[in-house]
Amino acid sequence: MRNPALPFGSTIRKIRRAIAPFKTPAVTKVAQRERDPFRVLVSCLISLRTKDEVTNLASKRLFERAASPSALLKLSKREIEKLIFPAGFYRTKARTLRELAKKLIDEHGGHVPDSLEELLKLKGVGRKTANLVVTMAFGKPGICVDTHVHRISNRLGWVKTQTPEQTEMALRETLPKRYWIDINDQLVTFGQNLCQPVSPWCSKCPLEKSCPKIGVLKRR
Repeated sequence: MRNPALPFGSTIRKIRRAIAPFKTPAVTKVAQRERDPFRVLVSCLISLRTKDEVTNLASKRLFERAASPSALLKLSKREIEKLIFPAGFYRTKARTLRELAKKLIDEHGGHVPDSLEELLKLKGVGRKTANLVVTMAFGKPGICVDTHVHRISNRLGWVKTQTPEQTEMALRETLPKRYWIDINDQLVTFGQNLCQPVSPWCSKCPLEKSCPKIGVLKRR
């Protein structure tokens, strides 16, 4: 159940102000620069278990050589590995990216589908990635839930869930649609810099007085 002391609107406005000085997440930067669904999708796949600074550079190197599915498919797996290294699981990602390019060409005319259902049929694409592409590349309603969104939504008392997918479904029922597209960016930045997994910076947080701090055992 959502904590009535932390209404969505005022809480999100405070979070927006709090994160203003911090860097924008890597995939968001790609989306803001390009608004290209293919680049957003590929950057998102590269970003999994990878730091933002690595994702930025790896994506840039890859797109300089291959900015479309057909161009990507022309690269060998080894070439892709070299371009995206040291992204986490770069060998697996290189193979996935080649398979993704082929499927986009064979089944979607070289275009990235704009529906959650079709995106989820692509290898390596889970709900987090699919929602991110739908929202960031196509501007359609969706709620992208990663570890930060899951943790903070529970910590604030907005949801009481065990998994990111449960959090997504719970937020879809309660979070007003006008907040859906931006909630991932906002909570990721908030989670990376203030509301961290272990020992969050409660002393610097504008929500400190009202936040129920559910599950927080130690704080700064």
